[in-house]
Amino acid sequence: MSLDDSSKIELIREPEPADGQDRASVRGPLGQWLAALVAKGGSDLLLIAGAPPCVRIKGEVLNLEGQVLTGPEIEDAVLPAMSSHAAQIYRGAKIADSAYRVPGLGRFRINLHSERGQAAAAIRALPVKVPTLRDLHLPAGVEALTRLPRGLVLIGGPAGSGKSTTLAALIHEINRREARHILMIEDPMEYEHPHLRSVIEQIEIGGDAPDFPTALRAAMRQAPDIIVVGEMRDPETMRIAVSAAETGHLVFSTIHTTDMASTVGRISDSFPLERQNTIRQELSMALSAVVTQLLLPSKTGGRYPAAEMLMVSYGARQHIRRNALQHLHQEITITKKSGSFSLEESLVDLVTQGHISREDALLYAVHPDDVEAMLRPNVPRK
Repeated sequence: MSLDDSSKIELIREPEPADGQDRASVRGPLGQWLAALVAKGGSDLLLIAGAPPCVRIKGEVLNLEGQVLTGPEIEDAVLPAMSSHAAQIYRGAKIADSAYRVPGLGRFRINLHSERGQAAAAIRALPVKVPTLRDLHLPAGVEALTRLPRGLVLIGGPAGSGKSTTLAALIHEINRREARHILMIEDPMEYEHPHLRSVIEQIEIGGDAPDFPTALRAAMRQAPDIIVVGEMRDPETMRIAVSAAETGHLVFSTIHTTDMASTVGRISDSFPLERQNTIRQELSMALSAVVTQLLLPSKTGGRYPAAEMLMVSYGARQHIRRNALQHLHQEITITKKSGSFSLEESLVDLVTQGHISREDALLYAVHPDDVEAMLRPNVPRK
Protein backbone atom coordinates (compact mmCIF):
# COMPACT_ATOMS: atom_id res chain seq x y z
CA MET A 1 0.00 0.00 0.00
CA SER A 2 1.36 3.41 -0.97
CA LEU A 3 1.80 5.86 1.89
CA ASP A 4 0.86 8.66 -0.49
CA ASP A 5 -2.56 7.19 -1.26
CA SER A 6 -4.61 8.86 1.48
CA SER A 7 -7.80 7.18 0.26
CA LYS A 8 -6.39 3.80 1.30
CA ILE A 9 -4.80 4.74 4.62
CA GLU A 10 -6.81 4.76 7.80
CA LEU A 11 -5.81 7.03 10.69
CA ILE A 12 -5.61 5.38 14.10
CA ARG A 13 -5.68 7.51 17.21
CA GLU A 14 -3.09 6.66 19.81
CA PRO A 15 -4.72 5.25 22.95
CA GLU A 16 -4.49 6.89 26.33
CA PRO A 17 -2.91 4.76 29.05
CA ALA A 18 -5.52 2.69 30.85
CA ASP A 19 -6.14 3.36 34.54
CA GLY A 20 -3.58 1.52 36.60
CA GLN A 21 -1.26 0.96 33.64
CA ASP A 22 2.42 1.59 34.26
CA ARG A 23 2.77 5.04 32.69
CA ALA A 24 6.53 4.63 32.49
CA SER A 25 5.87 2.00 29.84
CA VAL A 26 4.30 4.55 27.48
CA ARG A 27 6.61 7.50 28.15
CA GLY A 28 8.16 9.14 25.09
CA PRO A 29 7.27 8.76 21.40
CA LEU A 30 8.46 5.17 21.06
CA GLY A 31 6.40 4.10 24.07
CA GLN A 32 3.34 5.82 22.65
CA TRP A 33 3.75 4.17 19.25
CA LEU A 34 4.26 0.74 20.81
CA ALA A 35 1.21 1.22 23.04
CA ALA A 36 -0.85 1.96 19.92
CA LEU A 37 0.58 -1.09 18.17
CA VAL A 38 -0.37 -3.39 21.05
CA ALA A 39 -3.80 -1.81 21.60
CA LYS A 40 -4.73 -2.43 17.96
CA GLY A 41 -3.35 -5.97 17.85
CA GLY A 42 -0.75 -5.05 15.25
CA SER A 43 2.32 -7.07 14.39
CA ASP A 44 4.82 -4.41 13.33
CA LEU A 45 5.63 -0.75 13.91
CA LEU A 46 7.26 0.91 10.88
CA LEU A 47 9.12 4.20 11.27
CA ILE A 48 10.31 5.75 8.00
CA ALA A 49 11.53 9.28 7.36
CA GLY A 50 9.02 11.33 5.37
CA ALA A 51 6.00 9.34 6.61
CA PRO A 52 4.03 9.23 9.85
CA PRO A 53 4.41 6.21 12.15
CA CYS A 54 2.73 3.14 10.63
CA VAL A 55 1.53 -0.18 12.01
CA ARG A 56 0.82 -3.46 10.27
CA ILE A 57 -2.51 -5.01 11.26
CA LYS A 58 -3.49 -8.34 9.69
CA GLY A 59 -1.04 -7.73 6.89
CA GLU A 60 -2.26 -4.19 6.07
CA VAL A 61 -0.12 -1.11 6.73
CA LEU A 62 -2.01 1.75 8.36
CA ASN A 63 -0.95 5.19 9.57
CA LEU A 64 -0.97 6.18 13.21
CA GLU A 65 -2.16 9.69 13.83
CA GLY A 66 0.92 11.87 14.11
CA GLN A 67 3.34 14.13 12.29
CA VAL A 68 5.62 13.09 9.48
CA LEU A 69 8.88 11.78 10.96
CA THR A 70 12.45 12.78 10.24
CA GLY A 71 15.48 10.52 10.39
CA PRO A 72 16.94 12.19 13.51
CA GLU A 73 13.57 11.88 15.29
CA ILE A 74 13.47 8.15 14.55
CA GLU A 75 17.05 7.63 15.68
CA ASP A 76 16.52 9.67 18.88
CA ALA A 77 13.40 7.65 19.73
CA VAL A 78 14.70 4.16 18.94
CA LEU A 79 18.42 4.12 19.67
CA PRO A 80 18.03 4.43 23.49
CA ALA A 81 15.80 1.34 23.47
CA MET A 82 18.53 -0.84 21.95
CA SER A 83 21.15 -2.78 23.89
CA SER A 84 24.55 -1.11 24.18
CA HIS A 85 26.01 -3.82 21.92
CA ALA A 86 23.40 -3.23 19.22
CA ALA A 87 23.69 0.55 19.52
CA GLN A 88 27.44 0.31 18.98
CA ILE A 89 26.94 -1.85 15.89
CA TYR A 90 24.37 0.60 14.52
CA ARG A 91 26.69 3.58 14.96
CA GLY A 92 29.33 1.79 12.90
CA ALA A 93 27.34 -0.20 10.33
CA LYS A 94 24.04 1.77 10.31
CA ILE A 95 22.04 -1.41 10.83
CA ALA A 96 21.47 -3.50 13.97
CA ASP A 97 18.94 -5.71 15.76
CA SER A 98 17.96 -5.69 19.41
CA ALA A 99 15.29 -6.98 21.76
CA TYR A 100 13.36 -4.49 23.91
CA ARG A 101 11.08 -5.02 26.88
CA VAL A 102 8.43 -2.48 27.92
CA PRO A 103 6.82 -3.12 31.33
CA GLY A 104 3.09 -3.41 30.89
CA LEU A 105 3.27 -3.86 27.12
CA GLY A 106 5.55 -6.78 26.26
CA ARG A 107 8.70 -7.58 24.31
CA PHE A 108 9.70 -6.30 20.89
CA ARG A 109 12.34 -7.01 18.25
CA ILE A 110 13.91 -3.84 16.87
CA ASN A 111 15.68 -3.47 13.54
CA LEU A 112 17.19 0.01 13.24
CA HIS A 113 18.68 0.73 9.84
CA SER A 114 19.43 3.42 7.27
CA GLU A 115 17.13 4.18 4.34
CA ARG A 116 18.04 6.83 1.74
CA GLY A 117 20.58 8.16 4.21
CA GLN A 118 17.99 8.51 7.00
CA ALA A 119 17.34 6.38 10.07
CA ALA A 120 14.39 3.96 9.81
CA ALA A 121 13.09 1.20 12.04
CA ALA A 122 10.96 -1.94 11.85
CA ILE A 123 9.78 -3.15 15.25
CA ARG A 124 8.03 -6.52 15.67
CA ALA A 125 5.73 -7.22 18.63
CA LEU A 126 6.68 -10.54 20.22
CA PRO A 127 4.00 -12.61 21.94
CA VAL A 128 4.53 -13.03 25.66
CA LYS A 129 3.53 -16.68 25.40
CA VAL A 130 5.63 -19.03 23.28
CA PRO A 131 3.32 -20.25 20.47
CA THR A 132 2.41 -23.88 19.95
CA LEU A 133 2.43 -25.64 16.60
CA ARG A 134 -1.37 -25.69 16.79
CA ASP A 135 -1.45 -21.92 17.38
CA LEU A 136 0.49 -21.37 14.17
CA HIS A 137 -1.77 -23.61 12.02
CA LEU A 138 1.29 -25.34 10.59
CA PRO A 139 0.84 -28.61 8.68
CA ALA A 140 0.54 -31.47 11.16
CA GLY A 141 3.58 -33.24 9.71
CA VAL A 142 5.94 -30.53 10.98
CA GLU A 143 5.62 -31.97 14.50
CA ALA A 144 7.77 -34.94 13.36
CA LEU A 145 10.81 -32.67 13.46
CA THR A 146 10.62 -32.60 17.27
CA ARG A 147 11.09 -36.38 17.39
CA LEU A 148 14.32 -36.57 15.39
CA PRO A 149 17.16 -38.04 17.47
CA ARG A 150 20.00 -36.11 15.82
CA GLY A 151 21.06 -34.19 12.73
CA LEU A 152 20.64 -30.72 11.27
CA VAL A 153 17.14 -29.30 10.70
CA LEU A 154 16.93 -26.21 8.48
CA ILE A 155 13.90 -23.91 8.37
CA GLY A 156 14.00 -21.72 5.27
CA GLY A 157 11.83 -18.98 3.91
CA PRO A 158 11.87 -15.32 2.90
CA ALA A 159 12.03 -12.51 5.44
CA GLY A 160 8.80 -12.21 7.41
CA SER A 161 7.66 -15.76 6.68
CA GLY A 162 7.53 -16.81 10.34
CA LYS A 163 10.69 -18.95 10.48
CA SER A 164 11.69 -17.81 13.98
CA THR A 165 8.17 -18.35 15.28
CA THR A 166 8.06 -21.86 13.84
CA LEU A 167 11.43 -22.59 15.43
CA ALA A 168 10.17 -21.35 18.81
CA ALA A 169 7.06 -23.55 18.55
CA LEU A 170 9.16 -26.64 17.75
CA ILE A 171 11.39 -26.04 20.78
CA HIS A 172 8.33 -25.43 22.96
CA GLU A 173 6.92 -28.80 21.90
CA ILE A 174 10.14 -30.58 22.87
CA ASN A 175 10.27 -28.61 26.13
CA ARG A 176 6.71 -29.62 26.96
CA ARG A 177 7.25 -33.31 26.20
CA GLU A 178 10.85 -34.29 26.95
CA ALA A 179 13.50 -33.83 29.65
CA ARG A 180 16.40 -32.43 27.60
CA HIS A 181 19.13 -29.81 27.85
CA ILE A 182 18.40 -27.25 25.13
CA LEU A 183 20.88 -24.48 24.31
CA MET A 184 19.62 -21.60 22.15
CA ILE A 185 21.88 -18.98 20.52
CA GLU A 186 19.99 -15.95 19.23
CA ASP A 187 20.50 -12.38 18.00
CA PRO A 188 18.36 -11.01 19.49
CA MET A 189 16.46 -13.36 21.81
CA GLU A 190 12.85 -13.28 20.62
CA TYR A 191 10.88 -15.64 22.87
CA GLU A 192 11.56 -16.33 26.53
CA HIS A 193 11.14 -20.08 27.03
CA PRO A 194 10.11 -21.34 30.48
CA HIS A 195 11.75 -24.42 31.98
CA LEU A 196 9.08 -27.10 31.62
CA ARG A 197 10.33 -30.69 31.31
CA SER A 198 13.52 -29.46 29.67
CA VAL A 199 16.08 -27.01 30.95
CA ILE A 200 16.73 -24.23 28.43
CA GLU A 201 19.69 -21.88 28.19
CA GLN A 202 19.21 -18.82 25.96
CA ILE A 203 22.46 -17.17 24.86
CA GLU A 204 22.01 -13.70 23.37
CA ILE A 205 24.69 -12.39 21.02
CA GLY A 206 26.14 -9.16 22.33
CA GLY A 207 25.12 -9.69 25.92
CA ASP A 208 26.16 -13.30 26.60
CA ALA A 209 28.58 -14.00 23.73
CA PRO A 210 30.35 -11.82 21.16
CA ASP A 211 29.18 -13.70 18.04
CA PHE A 212 27.57 -16.91 16.77
CA PRO A 213 30.77 -18.91 16.10
CA THR A 214 32.15 -18.22 19.60
CA ALA A 215 28.84 -19.16 21.25
CA LEU A 216 28.48 -22.28 19.11
CA ARG A 217 32.00 -23.50 19.81
CA ALA A 218 31.37 -23.04 23.53
CA ALA A 219 28.04 -24.86 23.24
CA MET A 220 29.85 -28.03 22.20
CA ARG A 221 31.46 -28.12 25.67
CA GLN A 222 28.23 -27.46 27.59
CA ALA A 223 26.65 -30.91 27.20
CA PRO A 224 23.50 -29.90 25.26
CA ASP A 225 21.12 -32.44 23.75
CA ILE A 226 19.69 -29.87 21.34
CA ILE A 227 21.37 -26.77 19.92
CA VAL A 228 19.37 -23.94 18.35
CA VAL A 229 21.17 -21.44 16.12
CA GLY A 230 18.80 -18.54 15.58
CA GLU A 231 20.07 -17.88 12.07
CA MET A 232 22.75 -19.20 9.71
CA ARG A 233 24.57 -16.00 8.82
CA ASP A 234 28.20 -16.80 8.04
CA PRO A 235 30.32 -19.75 6.84
CA GLU A 236 31.98 -20.34 10.22
CA THR A 237 28.60 -20.65 11.98
CA MET A 238 27.43 -23.02 9.25
CA ARG A 239 30.58 -25.15 9.52
CA ILE A 240 30.33 -25.56 13.30
CA ALA A 241 26.59 -26.27 13.15
CA VAL A 242 27.12 -29.00 10.55
CA SER A 243 29.93 -30.45 12.66
CA ALA A 244 27.70 -30.46 15.78
CA ALA A 245 25.00 -32.34 13.88
CA GLU A 246 27.56 -34.86 12.60
CA THR A 247 28.71 -35.58 16.16
CA GLY A 248 25.23 -36.61 17.31
CA HIS A 249 23.49 -33.41 18.39
CA LEU A 250 20.09 -32.33 17.15
CA VAL A 251 20.65 -28.85 15.68
CA PHE A 252 17.90 -26.47 14.54
CA SER A 253 18.49 -23.27 12.56
CA THR A 254 16.80 -20.84 10.18
CA ILE A 255 18.10 -19.47 6.90
CA HIS A 256 16.84 -16.76 4.54
CA THR A 257 15.92 -18.57 1.31
CA THR A 258 12.92 -19.09 -0.96
CA ASP A 259 12.71 -22.82 -1.77
CA MET A 260 14.10 -26.26 -0.96
CA ALA A 261 17.06 -26.16 -3.35
CA SER A 262 18.20 -22.68 -2.32
CA THR A 263 17.90 -23.58 1.37
CA VAL A 264 20.41 -26.41 0.95
CA GLY A 265 22.53 -24.65 -1.66
CA ARG A 266 22.90 -21.48 0.40
CA ILE A 267 25.18 -23.29 2.84
CA SER A 268 27.70 -24.73 0.35
CA ASP A 269 27.59 -21.56 -1.77
CA SER A 270 28.69 -19.51 1.25
CA PHE A 271 32.12 -21.15 1.20
CA PRO A 272 35.06 -20.56 -1.18
CA LEU A 273 34.82 -22.61 -4.35
CA GLU A 274 37.65 -24.95 -3.36
CA ARG A 275 35.83 -25.93 -0.13
CA GLN A 276 32.31 -26.31 -1.48
CA ASN A 277 32.61 -29.98 -2.43
CA THR A 278 33.86 -30.90 1.06
CA ILE A 279 31.03 -28.95 2.70
CA ARG A 280 28.47 -30.69 0.47
CA GLN A 281 29.79 -34.08 1.57
CA GLU A 282 29.56 -33.10 5.25
CA LEU A 283 26.13 -31.48 4.83
CA SER A 284 24.75 -34.55 3.06
CA MET A 285 25.55 -36.66 6.11
CA ALA A 286 24.50 -34.11 8.75
CA LEU A 287 21.18 -32.95 7.29
CA SER A 288 18.06 -34.66 8.66
CA ALA A 289 15.22 -32.45 7.43
CA VAL A 290 14.50 -29.24 5.55
CA VAL A 291 11.36 -27.11 5.86
CA THR A 292 10.55 -24.06 3.78
CA GLN A 293 7.54 -21.89 4.48
CA LEU A 294 5.73 -18.72 3.51
CA LEU A 295 2.73 -16.76 4.79
CA LEU A 296 -0.38 -16.28 2.67
CA PRO A 297 -3.27 -13.84 3.12
CA SER A 298 -6.30 -15.53 4.66
CA LYS A 299 -9.80 -15.13 3.24
CA THR A 300 -10.98 -14.08 6.70
CA GLY A 301 -8.10 -11.74 7.57
CA GLY A 302 -4.63 -12.43 8.88
CA ARG A 303 -2.22 -14.89 7.31
CA TYR A 304 -1.75 -18.68 7.21
CA PRO A 305 1.49 -20.59 6.66
CA ALA A 306 2.06 -22.90 3.73
CA ALA A 307 5.07 -25.18 3.93
CA GLU A 308 6.93 -28.06 2.38
CA MET A 309 9.10 -30.55 4.21
CA LEU A 310 11.76 -33.02 3.09
CA MET A 311 12.87 -35.79 5.41
CA VAL A 312 16.39 -36.40 4.11
CA SER A 313 17.09 -39.96 2.99
CA TYR A 314 19.66 -41.73 0.82
CA GLY A 315 18.42 -40.23 -2.44
CA ALA A 316 18.51 -36.64 -1.16
CA ARG A 317 21.99 -37.18 0.28
CA GLN A 318 23.23 -38.31 -3.13
CA HIS A 319 21.72 -35.22 -4.81
CA ILE A 320 23.40 -32.95 -2.26
CA ARG A 321 26.79 -34.63 -2.75
CA ARG A 322 26.50 -34.22 -6.53
CA ASN A 323 25.12 -30.66 -6.25
CA ALA A 324 22.04 -31.81 -8.17
CA LEU A 325 19.70 -29.83 -5.93
CA GLN A 326 17.06 -29.45 -8.64
CA HIS A 327 16.13 -33.07 -7.94
CA LEU A 328 15.30 -32.52 -4.25
CA HIS A 329 11.66 -31.76 -5.05
CA GLN A 330 11.12 -35.23 -6.49
CA GLU A 331 12.54 -36.68 -3.26
CA ILE A 332 9.54 -35.22 -1.42
CA THR A 333 7.26 -37.55 -3.38
CA ILE A 334 9.58 -40.52 -2.89
CA THR A 335 9.82 -40.01 0.91
CA LYS A 336 6.16 -39.26 1.70
CA LYS A 337 5.98 -42.35 3.90
CA SER A 338 8.76 -40.83 6.00
CA GLY A 339 6.75 -37.65 6.52
CA SER A 340 7.75 -35.44 3.59
CA PHE A 341 5.09 -33.25 1.95
CA SER A 342 5.09 -30.67 -0.83
CA LEU A 343 4.20 -26.99 -0.84
CA GLU A 344 1.42 -27.79 -3.29
CA GLU A 345 -0.14 -30.30 -0.87
CA SER A 346 0.00 -27.70 1.90
CA LEU A 347 -1.66 -25.09 -0.34
CA VAL A 348 -4.44 -27.50 -1.34
CA ASP A 349 -5.11 -28.27 2.34
CA LEU A 350 -5.48 -24.54 3.05
CA VAL A 351 -7.90 -24.15 0.14
CA THR A 352 -10.06 -27.12 1.15
CA GLN A 353 -10.15 -25.87 4.76
CA GLY A 354 -11.39 -22.48 3.54
CA HIS A 355 -8.40 -20.48 4.76
CA ILE A 356 -7.05 -19.22 1.42
CA SER A 357 -8.46 -18.72 -2.06
CA ARG A 358 -7.83 -21.02 -5.00
CA GLU A 359 -6.31 -18.07 -6.85
CA ASP A 360 -3.74 -17.43 -4.12
CA ALA A 361 -2.85 -21.12 -4.00
CA LEU A 362 -2.09 -21.09 -7.72
CA LEU A 363 -0.19 -17.81 -7.40
CA TYR A 364 2.16 -19.02 -4.66
CA ALA A 365 2.63 -22.59 -5.91
CA VAL A 366 5.95 -23.54 -7.50
CA HIS A 367 4.07 -26.17 -9.52
CA PRO A 368 0.56 -24.71 -10.09
CA ASP A 369 -0.41 -27.60 -12.36
CA ASP A 370 -0.08 -29.93 -9.37
CA VAL A 371 -2.44 -27.70 -7.37
CA GLU A 372 -4.96 -27.71 -10.21
CA ALA A 373 -4.82 -31.50 -10.43
CA MET A 374 -5.27 -31.99 -6.67
CA LEU A 375 -8.20 -29.56 -6.54
CA ARG A 376 -9.96 -31.19 -9.49
CA PRO A 377 -12.98 -33.27 -8.34
CA ASN A 378 -12.37 -37.01 -8.57
CA VAL A 379 -14.15 -38.73 -11.43
CA PRO A 380 -16.34 -41.53 -9.98
CA ARG A 381 -15.14 -45.02 -10.87
CA LYS A 382 -17.41 -47.04 -13.05
